[in-house]
Amino acid sequence: MKVILLGTGDSPGTPVVGCHCKTCEDARKHGWERRRFSVLVQNGSKNIVIDTSPDLRTQLLLTGIDRVDAVFWTHCHYDHFSGFGDFYRVQRDVKVYTSPEVHEDIEKYMEFMKYKKIEIESYEPIELFDMKITLFDVNHPPLRKSHGIKIENDGFRVVVSGDTNRDVPQKSISEIENTDLFIVEALAPETYRFRKHMNSSEALSLARQINARKVVLTHLGHFFPPHTVAVKKYPVGRDLQCFSFGQDAELNEFF
Repeated sequence: MKVILLGTGDSPGTPVVGCHCKTCEDARKHGWERRRFSVLVQNGSKNIVIDTSPDLRTQLLLTGIDRVDAVFWTHCHYDHFSGFGDFYRVQRDVKVYTSPEVHEDIEKYMEFMKYKKIEIESYEPIELFDMKITLFDVNHPPLRKSHGIKIENDGFRVVVSGDTNRDVPQKSISEIENTDLFIVEALAPETYRFRKHMNSSEALSLARQINARKVVLTHLGHFFPPHTVAVKKYPVGRDLQCFSFGQDAELNEFF
């Protein structure tokens, strides 16, 4: 199994249009960026995309992905589903998994797209492509439902937090304990405070609470310093970063 961070940015990405802060200017000068959040999970020949970023077309081209076998949506915000339109005239009847509530919220915007809606409930695992996949609830106000995702395969456990603040339900904490890799959102460094997102300190405290073996921060805003600086202090992810699991996994790919 492989996990690839297709995009590690927040809703506007980095650099932000019209912003000339130090981070955005560094990105322009040195040609790096953070595309909007998506995660690719590969097992054998099967490809699963968690959240369909507005940058999905570019992300799939960069990774050489010709076909997506399943999509999971964590919640109904634009930067997590709107790239689904990139399947238009490319791939038909894409299977999309999420809770009934998230399906209901997103399908209001997807009348032009035909896809195969598959409803799953939180904490009720499904088997897909030799992986066990479980939605769990997080807290992302004012949404009525927002999820993280746990993926288990061959004795390894990967957790994607989804967009959330620090007030994650205890049932979800119990669900994701002792994970091998925790991909967790952290919108900004510890000096910032948010109502519906975590900062780096909160994200890392959540990682410690669940006893995560390795942690990588994602959904990063331009509030962080340029990547080459930020990575010296924080376990920040980078676009197209890959993590491998299994008998031949290179564990040094982890932080």
